[in-house]
Amino acid sequence: MISPAKGDADASILAARLVSVPYLSAPDAALRRFDDWLGDVTPEQAASIRALFERYPNAKTIFAGIAEASPYLFDLVRIDAERVTRLLVCEPDDRLATLIEGTAAAIAHADSEADVMQLLRRMKSEAALLTALCDIGGVWPVMRVTQALTDIAVMSVQSALRFLLAQEAGRDRLLPPNSDRAEEGSGLVVLAMGKMGAGELNYSSDIDLIVFFNLDAPTLARDIEPQPFFVRVAQGMSRMLQQRTADGYVFRVDLRLRPDPASTPVAISTAMALNYYEREGRTWERAAMIKARPCAGDLEAGEALIAEIAPFVWRKHLDFAALTDVHDMKRQMQAFKGHAEIAVEGHNVKIGRGGIREIEFFAQTQQLIAGGRHPELRVRPTLEALNILAERNWITFEARDELTVAYEFLRRVEHRLQMIADEQTHSLPEDVEAIERFARFFGYENRDRFSEDLLAHLNCVQGHYSKLFEGDPTGTAKLPSVDYGTGPDDTRLLEHLVGLGFKKPRMVAESIQNWLRGDYRAFRVEATHRAFAEFVPALIAGLAKAEDPDAAVTAFDRFLQALQRGGRLIALLSQNSDLVKLVALILGAAPRLGDMLARQPQIMDGLIDPRFFGAMPDQREISERLVATLGDAASYEEFLDRLRLFGQESLFLIGARILSGTVSAQHASVAFADVAEGIVRTVHDLVSALFANQYGRIRGQETAILAMGKLGSREMTASSDLDLILIYDFDDDHPDSDGSRSLHGAQYFARLTQRLISAFTTRTNYGVLYDVDMRLRPSGRAGPVASRLGAFADYQESEAWTWEHMALTRARVISSSPALKARIEKTISDVLTRPRERDIIANDVLEMRGAIGEEKGESDIWDLKYASGGLVDIEFIAQYLQLVHAATKPEILSVSTLQVLENAARLGLLSSAAADILRSAVRLYQDLTQILRLCVSAKFQPATAGEDLLRILARAGDAPNFSVLEARVREIQVDVRQIFLELLGSEV
Repeated sequence: MISPAKGDADASILAARLVSVPYLSAPDAALRRFDDWLGDVTPEQAASIRALFERYPNAKTIFAGIAEASPYLFDLVRIDAERVTRLLVCEPDDRLATLIEGTAAAIAHADSEADVMQLLRRMKSEAALLTALCDIGGVWPVMRVTQALTDIAVMSVQSALRFLLAQEAGRDRLLPPNSDRAEEGSGLVVLAMGKMGAGELNYSSDIDLIVFFNLDAPTLARDIEPQPFFVRVAQGMSRMLQQRTADGYVFRVDLRLRPDPASTPVAISTAMALNYYEREGRTWERAAMIKARPCAGDLEAGEALIAEIAPFVWRKHLDFAALTDVHDMKRQMQAFKGHAEIAVEGHNVKIGRGGIREIEFFAQTQQLIAGGRHPELRVRPTLEALNILAERNWITFEARDELTVAYEFLRRVEHRLQMIADEQTHSLPEDVEAIERFARFFGYENRDRFSEDLLAHLNCVQGHYSKLFEGDPTGTAKLPSVDYGTGPDDTRLLEHLVGLGFKKPRMVAESIQNWLRGDYRAFRVEATHRAFAEFVPALIAGLAKAEDPDAAVTAFDRFLQALQRGGRLIALLSQNSDLVKLVALILGAAPRLGDMLARQPQIMDGLIDPRFFGAMPDQREISERLVATLGDAASYEEFLDRLRLFGQESLFLIGARILSGTVSAQHASVAFADVAEGIVRTVHDLVSALFANQYGRIRGQETAILAMGKLGSREMTASSDLDLILIYDFDDDHPDSDGSRSLHGAQYFARLTQRLISAFTTRTNYGVLYDVDMRLRPSGRAGPVASRLGAFADYQESEAWTWEHMALTRARVISSSPALKARIEKTISDVLTRPRERDIIANDVLEMRGAIGEEKGESDIWDLKYASGGLVDIEFIAQYLQLVHAATKPEILSVSTLQVLENAARLGLLSSAAADILRSAVRLYQDLTQILRLCVSAKFQPATAGEDLLRILARAGDAPNFSVLEARVREIQVDVRQIFLELLGSEV
């Protein structure tokens, strides 16, 4: 047991230096939770900790705040009470150094890879708690925290690599001159990129590494091929660091910043890399290389490589083209979030407006512009770059100071967000109550005080960032001076259009000429026509980046022809370049939305509504809008038309938000489902009422609509069908309806169901509302279109196949009386929670997956649903886990795939490592699927896809470019398929 230190010497210990504390939202509950934990440790340990808390009350408040707000940190606390005492009485800098040095020494004498992995994970756990306490308590400034996290990462990479190379030396595959440091002279270089390279790692950061090797590989044994050898070492290092064990993980490793990661191995030769950077290197790779630093392997070779790459990064002349390129990078990440005002709820403090990335780009852009001529600008840390920029008069000292303070504040916000659950998140909570809790954990009395400081910093950063890029608000300054109105006979205009990427320049030139002549209805007002002419250059530049630029022009032409009155809309477009780009993006990248807009321009009104970039409407708001839309419909036909217009406008607006990056895929999925659910309830109520007017009612009748598939799981996309089952019940003693045209029992409900289907699928002037699929009803196509509740229950209990019970895991009642809903949910619960044979279910799932693979194919990685390791694999895993475990652990049940994975991990039914991979895969697949469903009507072909679409996909996958995204998709699919086979194969 460690006793609390006493006397004046205590001033240096961590507990005595804690000066900042969180505000507790519920102090009594937090302290009670912490006291409960102390009741579980030994009396000696509890007494030691209580004594420290009595002497240092700030320590007690911090630990209570952790108990209240941070499940991750509280787990670190609960795992090892002695560690808590050890950290509270340590000198933090000394303890961190001792921890790193002691672990490195222990690894040097470790016998096995498992021992090394355990040592690294235990070091990381203690370091994570130490850095969190120093950050929360104000002991270390935030940049000392980032350096501490970086030091841990560097040591971890070095130790894992050194151990692996020592093993290879023991097998005589490597012949190092220094057996204690087998990496020296090996030609193997590990570059730390991004924040790790700059010593700025955030609290729950991935580490971005690039692994290079020298083809000469001077210390390799003569018969060993360099590439497979170093690829195996790189993979081993990555596995040792990121594989989850009982002790957790060390760091998530990302090796995808290497050149062309979709087609290159995880370790590449320096010769290949230098050739790539010379021929194909892009501005984002130049910016990334600013922070690159050799961190492990042959450090001397690493420094030589950095020197060889330098001419690619640092141009000899002032490179103002980098200004535009870097700003384009920022816009691609942020997309059209510039529409939204800087906010608090849901704001991304990294890539959102006024965020960390704007400060980094502010510095990096000017480093790229001038670093070739001014070597003193070639520094890695962001704040150091700002300081040198100020000293060399590139920026003012005022800008440096304001950006420095904002950077430190935002990094602290980022850290506190990530401490909650050890997630690499940068977004603030999306509701006011959650922000209130976070603000208190961050040390503010309430949301308002936190909001005031946050908004001040965000607006300050945005102001400096926008000044750097001002002077071309419409983005057209770089366009050549051509006369767009001269038509298809102007060779200079045709050459310009070809240069932009149009394959039919004469058609495009003729279309533009027609627009500028003003013969369209929308241009009858001269002011409207003049306003339109002003943004034609920006519009053409935007359409040129579309998947099919010529088709985008045609779509815009159809849009203009359909537009009746365009004055307000065109005036707005002429004043807002971001909205112009969004419209061009919609017309060019998403043919489905573009056709919808061309046919019904009035749905564009939603883009002008200030609510467009606000919170997504919830079910209550959707219902209110539906009532307002349908309230005065004069006929059933008008009702159907208005309903279709409402549905299409909702689909359009959600789709536009997906493309613009202002709503996550998960929120979009729920929004699509909420709209569909609101429409289904509305149609159900109206059709039932009209049907009753015609045929009367059966005594005691009740009907419910059961949503299955993507609607049931609230994971819809823009092209999802409605998978529905109609369930009914009535009084057996009175089976006939009481109308003048009476119908009997099942016939009544069958005909009612057909009316419902017709209301959704009949084509009117505004198209079809939804396609409806009722094949998931009992007996499928062979069964009745409506099912009585008793028959439904009997079928599920005695006749349904395994695949039907898998489908039932996503069943959700969306329109019903409360009483019938409760009965249906009880029926479903009884079916799902009955005991099942694991072997039978596993075999059935494997057989179904094999049959689907044979029918749909599994080899196309961009068929994200059916590819090997794709979404179907994950959905089957979730459904399998529910069917085999719900009998004993009913709390695993959920209609949401993500929630099932969360539940399974929490209940110990799925390993943490597998859950992490599957959750990450689901989010990625859903992000990409939402976009592909909007933008591609046939099979996605990357080779023929346009720049816009590839950029949108890369942004959605949080990748710097499409090649990196493709590499990530391949890696994840391999991991998912492995988990699928291990999990189900182990049961058969």
